Amino acid sequence: MPGPNGPRGRTDFVGTGFFSSVDDVSAQLAEAGYLASTAVATTVFLADRLGKPLLVEGPAGVGKTELAKAVAQVGAARLVRLQCYEGIDESRALYEWNHAKQLLRITAGRDEAWDETRSDIFSDEFLLTRPLLTAIRGDEPTVLLIDETDKADVEVEGLLLEVLSDFQVTVPELGTIIATRRPFTVLTSNATRELSEALRRRCLFLHLDFPDAELEQRIVRLRVPGLDAALADSLVRVVGALREMELRKAPSVAETIDWARTLLALGADTLDETVVRDSLGVILKHQDDIEKAARKLTLV
Repeated sequence: MPGPNGPRGRTDFVGTGFFSSVDDVSAQLAEAGYLASTAVATTVFLADRLGKPLLVEGPAGVGKTELAKAVAQVGAARLVRLQCYEGIDESRALYEWNHAKQLLRITAGRDEAWDETRSDIFSDEFLLTRPLLTAIRGDEPTVLLIDETDKADVEVEGLLLEVLSDFQVTVPELGTIIATRRPFTVLTSNATRELSEALRRRCLFLHLDFPDAELEQRIVRLRVPGLDAALADSLVRVVGALREMELRKAPSVAETIDWARTLLALGADTLDETVVRDSLGVILKHQDDIEKAARKLTLV
């Protein structure tokens, strides 16, 4: 039984051991429906082998979150996700105490000495674990996804430093809890603000951009197997042209896949002007973007 001020757990485990080589990363991710370039596969392998967090940065919709999900799938690991947003704090990211339950316990034991009551109410039974602590305390293979880190306040980065440096969390009432099995950790960022150098130093870095036309065609054919090759080629070229325009939001890879499924559902054989005009709302989510695309887009 750990003491109240002593560390709990050991960190004699370095990597997660999900992958045996870079080629193994590529092959297993492909089986999970995620086609990775050599650069992506190499960085994922190093993060796995070295036990280092992986910071994946790039525009929205290029597959940053999907990469973490794919790693969890191939590793038969539990996915623990911390969705960041403005105003998120320690109680939402790390832990908080169940104050209502504590109050009931104090009321029920009103005749007890305070030291006895205190040791009881500040125990695991009254602790509400949030994603960061949940991932650290787990004994099973785990992928920790800290999604859209750049949306969190700067103060949250200070909280992440201890977690990502040593994979440990200090709970004043319980002591320091150290991971017995390090999670494979992925931080994603859309680069809406600059992350601190201290946080970046603790991570391996991977920049993801929109895939080139060949890779995107392969992704579309993999995710929408019933789509004709020529139609997939036309679709990807149109999406590429849309991304070259100054739109409020460029189409993501996920939206390319949605559009491919839409065309399949409509029974479209070609990507003509009528089909494009009627289905642009699948890939463009702002009316001014749709109007601009309708004016500028020329189908070849």
